[in-house]
Amino acid sequence: MWEKIRVVFTIPELRKKIFFTLMLLAVFRVGSHIPLPVFNHKSLEKLSGSEGGSVLDYVSAFSASNLSQVTIFGLGIMPYISASIIFQLLGSVYPPLEKLQKEGETGRKKINEYTRYATVFLCLGQSWAYVAWLSGGNAMSKNVNPQFLNDAANLASGMQFSWQFISVITMTAGTIFLMWLGEQIDEFGIGNGISLLIMGNILARLPHAIGEVIQPIMAGGGLELGSGRGKIGVEMLVILILLFVGVILGVVLISQGQRQIPTQSAKHVRGRRVYGGTRQYLPLRVNQAGVMPIIFASSLLLFPMMIFGYLAKKFGSSILASLESQFHRGDAYLYNFLYVALIYFFCYFWTAITFNPKDMADNLKNYGSFIPGYRPGRRTADYLEKVMVRITYVGAGFLSIVAIIPTIVSTNAGVPYSIAAFYGGTSLLIAVSVAFDLVQKIDSHLVMRNYKGLLEKG
Repeated sequence: MWEKIRVVFTIPELRKKIFFTLMLLAVFRVGSHIPLPVFNHKSLEKLSGSEGGSVLDYVSAFSASNLSQVTIFGLGIMPYISASIIFQLLGSVYPPLEKLQKEGETGRKKINEYTRYATVFLCLGQSWAYVAWLSGGNAMSKNVNPQFLNDAANLASGMQFSWQFISVITMTAGTIFLMWLGEQIDEFGIGNGISLLIMGNILARLPHAIGEVIQPIMAGGGLELGSGRGKIGVEMLVILILLFVGVILGVVLISQGQRQIPTQSAKHVRGRRVYGGTRQYLPLRVNQAGVMPIIFASSLLLFPMMIFGYLAKKFGSSILASLESQFHRGDAYLYNFLYVALIYFFCYFWTAITFNPKDMADNLKNYGSFIPGYRPGRRTADYLEKVMVRITYVGAGFLSIVAIIPTIVSTNAGVPYSIAAFYGGTSLLIAVSVAFDLVQKIDSHLVMRNYKGLLEKG
């Protein structure tokens, strides 16, 4: 293994790409700690431990952001991801965009241009809402630095709009810069830039997660049998290690899992020679949707909690407060049920958008290939759709298990959710998937130069 890693750094072009990628990731991590000067960060330190802060931390894991700490990269690439998803969904229902998607490289560049414009507008809206939430009402006196409050009091609302506007523009510029970093990694580095930014943000939480495991052990004088709230015993440490290993193995198996559909090319007789007739396989991925269903489901379930919470405080209704509690992560059965149901829904929804059996059947027909036992055209498309429905059910079940594991461990075993989520949840799923994709791209460079890949035996 070490010999293969040495070979990776002996290839000048690959070595340059890796160091360039690491340098841009370092820039991203440095910028993630540069605070906005308007806000009082000593007051905002308490936000991370609050209920609202835990929600922000949960959202930040999927967007390379740091919402609980108000920095210039506070929004991360969440607006860019949202814009990309919007245009991908519109491409399946809006004919002009669908036409652009089929124009190849030219259409892709045009859609990327529209995505950037949409990202700017989303940044302005989300950053304005975020700044208004931090500085609204009674929170202004605690969260905003005194000099800005004094100026705002002297100059009425004009100065207040001024520093809010500066904060919005700064956070918008930070997100656009991160979008540019991701594109530079795509073009001159190695791997998918946006995915690497998300993975870097997740791995940056590793020391904190390890500290939350070690600190109770050191405070208690070592490992002991029996676990409780705030205490991790021997059996709980073993469970966390098994979860960590199990999720990694499961991600690798599901990510690489394929249903191979046998195909055969038609025979062509030219003179005395017979061409074609070869037997090949059409691979269908078990987890076609990736981690997008979990991101969609978790993001969508945040809205009922925030809406019911706001209405409960405004009207003082115990019924609304009870409904709001049902949408908290934990032992709320309604939340867990809706979480799993939405994951299954978005798995099928995303697969239906990204996988078109009719186009695939037409491509097989155009290339002179067919699936034995099924006539080319509609019968082939129906068969591919039936197979995809079955294997998507398995992929959705795996994603549901990974998403629910942290809640079960945190609720029933008394382990803090931040620990359980990292060692057996969605964050680990994203990190392993991106790392595996990065290794595959490095392998493609090695194989192209007649070296053995990192994943190749021998």
